[in-house]
Amino acid sequence: MTNTQQDTCAIVVSYNPELPVVLALIDGLEANQCPYLVIDNGSRNQAELSAALAGRPLCQALVALKDNIGLALALNLGLDRLLQQGWHQALLFDQDSAIGPDFCRGMRLAWQEAEQLHPGRTAAIGPRLQDPRSGRQVPFRTFDQLLPRPERRLPEKPQLIEAGFLITSGSLLSLQAVRQIGTMKSDYFIDNIDLEWCFRALHHGFKLYGTDHSQLLHRIGEDSDNLLVRSGLMVQHGPLRFYYSSRNRLDLYRRAHAPWRWKVRDLPRFVLKTGALLVFSSQRWAYLKSLLKALRHSRSLS
Repeated sequence: MTNTQQDTCAIVVSYNPELPVVLALIDGLEANQCPYLVIDNGSRNQAELSAALAGRPLCQALVALKDNIGLALALNLGLDRLLQQGWHQALLFDQDSAIGPDFCRGMRLAWQEAEQLHPGRTAAIGPRLQDPRSGRQVPFRTFDQLLPRPERRLPEKPQLIEAGFLITSGSLLSLQAVRQIGTMKSDYFIDNIDLEWCFRALHHGFKLYGTDHSQLLHRIGEDSDNLLVRSGLMVQHGPLRFYYSSRNRLDLYRRAHAPWRWKVRDLPRFVLKTGALLVFSSQRWAYLKSLLKALRHSRSLS
């Protein structure tokens, strides 16, 4: 189904989703009157997901893939489809995010404010993230200084915050900007996709903003007894995700469009996180194998 009368279409990427969770997100999109496209990465429960989406008028399509091609390539399939169909904006979502009934209204308002400041130069806007387990709100970060600093709100638009990157889920992208910046780096597969794309957008002279007009409930990392994780200083994933995160981060350190101040700030954090996992985790040997594999593979990325 094509509807070029609508400006915005959401892309939801799923992989073995908990059906009540992903359908709650779908219900949220429908409450917002937002059309959506679902890209399923070869889930075991793909048939059940297809049945649950059948007959929903705002569902543009379910792209049912046979295998897990990764988050980046799945997003690109959705972005390419929306570009071909003439949509103006894309809302990107992971399967485990949740939104309220005014989410899209708030994002549209934020976009209007951004356009008043820099017409045609906004690449993406992200909502305020809140972890549903801890209630912790995630600050928007910039990387134009060596030391971290408080959020930089815009005096003329206090609900807009300058951002150095935005997480994928909940972000509203200009498809015109995507034409110039390019789509996601597909060989990253799952981690640091948003970081690399945002750095590329800034390198092309576009703007990124966070906003408090909308809020997104989104789980960040896995549960852990590690004090660094519990305090919000570090996000922990299992050994496989650690492999992708480490491999892609090492690749990104070599990229010219990645800000050097981010590299200087991030490298010690990466070393600290890796050291904590290797010393304190009960899976330390699995993490060590993932790290060595990431070191070998990081230079093979295109």
